[in-house]
Formats: sequence, structure tokens, C-alpha cells
Amino acid sequence: MSFAAAMLVAMALDLALGWPDALFRRIGHPVTWLGALIAGLERRLNRTPGQRIKGVLTALVVIATAGGLAAGLVWLLPGGWAGTVLAGVLAWPLVALRSMHDHVVAVARPLAAGDLAAARHAVSMIVGRDPSGLDEAGVARAAIESLAENTSDGIVAPLFWGVLLGLPGIAAYKAINTLDSMIGHRTTRYEAFGWASARIDDGVNLAPARLTGGLFALASAAPRRALACMARDARHHRSPNAGWPEAAMAGALGIRLSGPRVYGDRVAQEPWVNAGAPDPTRLDLGRALGLYRRAMAALALVVALVALTGW
Repeated sequence: MSFAAAMLVAMALDLALGWPDALFRRIGHPVTWLGALIAGLERRLNRTPGQRIKGVLTALVVIATAGGLAAGLVWLLPGGWAGTVLAGVLAWPLVALRSMHDHVVAVARPLAAGDLAAARHAVSMIVGRDPSGLDEAGVARAAIESLAENTSDGIVAPLFWGVLLGLPGIAAYKAINTLDSMIGHRTTRYEAFGWASARIDDGVNLAPARLTGGLFALASAAPRRALACMARDARHHRSPNAGWPEAAMAGALGIRLSGPRVYGDRVAQEPWVNAGAPDPTRLDLGRALGLYRRAMAALALVVALVALTGW
């Protein structure tokens, strides 16, 4: 079985269909299944004493369950191209090419029409900060940052591990990423329990985050500027990984990202990425979507070359 060819099938299906609402209503989605497992374990185990070791156990159980079930499915698949296509169908819901684009378009359209209230509502669906006080630049910045970071987490990283390790690789990665999004927070409730999930997520995203930054830079009209910004500012970001695609995006578009933001009743004084550049506008959000499309076309070409050459 060609892992890369299976990932191409998954990309094609996601691009063409997304994850249909009718299918979601009928069977849900693998991420919701993982979320239910994580939530159940967290309710039972996130108690003192021993929260950290219980969090390690939770992460291992969830990752092993996802990867093990995927490995079992692969064992049942036929060989040759039939097995490759079926593996791609099974990997299809674990790739978010279309939904990522659609969520950001949902912000860009009202912002372009001057409907700031609708744009704020749309951006609240994809970011964790409070959007109620954001102006046009703030909404555009939040959407562009989400696009950059989630391109890595939701598309490049799962495909990276899928190409390397097949269906078990992409399933295990999705489990890790879901663990981090649910319990990998530095809050009183999750500081100890989610420690392992956050650290594992940091580790598995090291290479994909840098690859995503490189794709944005090379697909841009200013690759040298994007690469220079990534090399200079990526390490200043609060995340060891999100700074790479965000810095590449900021340099490519000639805008500044990150900076102070509001989470609940707390103001996080984050450093700027590409400080000195202007704030993004509604036009820059459209340019960011164009860069995303070109970068994903380049990613598909890379995966196709791997499939054809057997690297």
C-alpha cells in the first residue's frame, strides 16, 4: 500500500466533499468520537492526587486506541490499489482542507461587505479569544493567524504523519491534536492533567509547523521576505510551533500578526510577529486565502511526487 497515494485520495475527497452535514448528523465525526473518549476519561481521572500521571495515562490510552483501531482496519484491507483507495477513504475525515478554507471565507465575506458584527461572530467560531471588541484589523488578524496555525495542525501535520506511517499515523496524530485542544491548557484544571498531551503535541508538530511555514513562503510573491521573517520571529511566539507558519504568513503578506489579545478577563501581552509592518485589512484576509490555496496545491504536488517516486 502506498501511504502517500492514500493521503492523496483523502485530500481529493475532502476537497470535493468536505465532511457532509448529513453524514455528520448520522454518524458524527472521528474527532467527536475522540472528544467523547477524552471527556469521559478526564471526568473520571482528573482528580488529585496524581493528576499528572493520570494525564499521561489518558494520553497514552487515547493515542493507542486511535492508532490501534486504525492499524486493525488496515490489516483488514485488501492489498494493491484497492487497499490504498480504501485507506484514503478512511483517512478522508482526518484532513481539513475544505473546512479550513470555508471557515475563513465565512469571516472574509462579511468583513469585505463592512458587516463587522457578522465577521466577529464568524471569527469567534475559529479562535479562542474574545472577538467582541475587535475592529476590522483585529478580526482580519485573528482569522489570518487561525488560518496559518490550523493549516499546520489540521492539514499539513496529519498528512505528514499519514505519508510517513499510513492510516495509523494520521489517526494517532489526530488523537494527539484533539487531546491538546481539549486538555492541553495552562489552566488550574488542566495544568497538571494536560501536561503530557501538550508536550506530545508540541513534539509531533515540530517538523510539520516548519514545513507549513516553508510552503507559505515558497508559494508567496515574496519568498525571501517570508523566510526571513520566519527565521527572525518564529521563536518569539508563545507556541514553539505556531510561530513558524504565522511568521511566514506575516512576512509573505507584509503585515504584523500576534501581539496583545484578550482571553476572557485576561489580556495576554504577546509579542508582535513582523513588528513594524502595518495591521492587516480585509484585503489582506483575501490575500491570505489565496496564499493558502497556492500552498495547499504545492503540498498536494509534494505528496503526489512522494507517491510516484516511492520516497
